[in-house]
Amino acid sequence: MKTRLTELLGIKYPVVQGGMMWVGRAELASAVSNAGGLGTLTALTQPTPDALRTEIRRCRAMTKEPFAVNLTILPTVSPPPYEEYARAIVDEGVTIVETAGSHPPKITEIFKERDVKIIHKCTSVRHALSAEKRGADAISIDGFECAGHPGEEDIPGLILIRAAAQRLQVPIVASGGFADGDGLAAALALGAHGINMGTRFMVTEEAPIHDDIKQRLVEATERDTKLIFRTFRNTGRVLRNSVSEEVVAIESRPGTVFDDIRPLVTGARGLKTLLDGDPESGLIWAGLCIGLISDIPSCAELLQRIDRQCRARFAALARAMHQSELA
Repeated sequence: MKTRLTELLGIKYPVVQGGMMWVGRAELASAVSNAGGLGTLTALTQPTPDALRTEIRRCRAMTKEPFAVNLTILPTVSPPPYEEYARAIVDEGVTIVETAGSHPPKITEIFKERDVKIIHKCTSVRHALSAEKRGADAISIDGFECAGHPGEEDIPGLILIRAAAQRLQVPIVASGGFADGDGLAAALALGAHGINMGTRFMVTEEAPIHDDIKQRLVEATERDTKLIFRTFRNTGRVLRNSVSEEVVAIESRPGTVFDDIRPLVTGARGLKTLLDGDPESGLIWAGLCIGLISDIPSCAELLQRIDRQCRARFAALARAMHQSELA
């Protein structure tokens, strides 16, 4: 299967593993890349730029195929040393990055100096056009169905992907709500050149999280997510559990400030949840595609299945069109 995305990135299948805090580590990224997709390390999962260098080397020891590093840049009171992380990425010879949040000119310059391909994640077409103008080589367009932060405009992928395809010139990665080959076929039909999957890759054998968390995601349905941080205009989609229910309840109270929920949503608490396996102990970021997940395959099994399903869907549509023409 060749698309503009597979040709840009040098991969077999047009499937990208999105950057995921705590989950985007060498075990998963290398497995996705070895299976023919694009695996992605998450830079800020590593506590320092030097730790990221070590993780990149560890991933390279596990795969000879291309892999990316995600660098998400967000406004904070005490920001991480983003430029140092970017330098670590290029110094270690990584040729593809997934960026999200803002994209300061200095960071873009660091990547462009080394001819690093930039996939920038956006939740709106206007931001995608801006990123394209600033030099992004591909756009990951993130619909409302996604895990993580879907933006504040609540535009679902069916509209957002098509709107992006009508206006962008660079390759498009459809993100949010994708878990199988039928989804890939739909994304390609809408004008995208591949898909990004985060939640689906969490539920694979190689994902470095506790099996009980994976099983909880298998058991969940498309109705089992919650939108948090709405009142702070920083909307996030997570799994429905006792912690996310409590967060939403506190947010609904007049006069709530972020410090009122901070103990429930810390990154350290989320990491402990993923590693210890108690699905009620902290936030678990998950998208609506949990309603499409029913097993825990290896990354290789998953990507081969997606390829078969996508081809079968297009073949069925071709047969239907042919029969229609004969009628």
